[in-house]
Amino acid sequence: MEVILKEDIAKLGQMGEVVRVRDGYARNFLLPRGMVLIANKKNLRAFEHEKQVIAAKRDRLVKQAQTLAERLSALSLVIPAKTGEEGRLFGSVTNMDIEKALREKGFEIERRKIQLADPIKTVGDYEIPVRLAIDVTATLKLAVVSEEDQP
Repeated sequence: MEVILKEDIAKLGQMGEVVRVRDGYARNFLLPRGMVLIANKKNLRAFEHEKQVIAAKRDRLVKQAQTLAERLSALSLVIPAKTGEEGRLFGSVTNMDIEKALREKGFEIERRKIQLADPIKTVGDYEIPVRLAIDVTATLKLAVVSEEDQP
C-alpha cells in the first residue's frame, strides 16, 4: 500500500514522501495514529496543497528540537543509586530513570528517544545520546553516583 507520510518516521521516510508499506502496518499502526494518508488521487491532490504547510511545520519542529538539544547539551544530570562493592549498582539505571530525572528538571522527553544501549550498572560519568528529531540528536551528560556519597 502506498501512503503519504504526515510526519518524519524513523527507517521509513520524511514528512511529505510517498512510500510503500505493508498493508497491515498501514492499517493497524500508521493510519490509526494519524501518521499517514492513503496515497490515492484525491489525497495526492490535497496533499500538494498542504506541502508548504507541512514544510513549514517540519522546519518549526526542527528548530524547536535544535533549541532543546542545546539546552540538553548544557545540562548535567546526577542520579544517585544504591551501590555495592567496587561501585556496582544494586539494579541499574535505565532510560525510565533518566526520563524521570529529566522531568524533575523540567524537560518532557519520551523514554524511547533516550538512546541507552544497555542499562547502566556501574558508578561513573556517561554521555547519553537523545534523538529529538530524525536529524537532531543531543548528548546528555549523566553522572551516576553512590547514595552514600550524597549529603
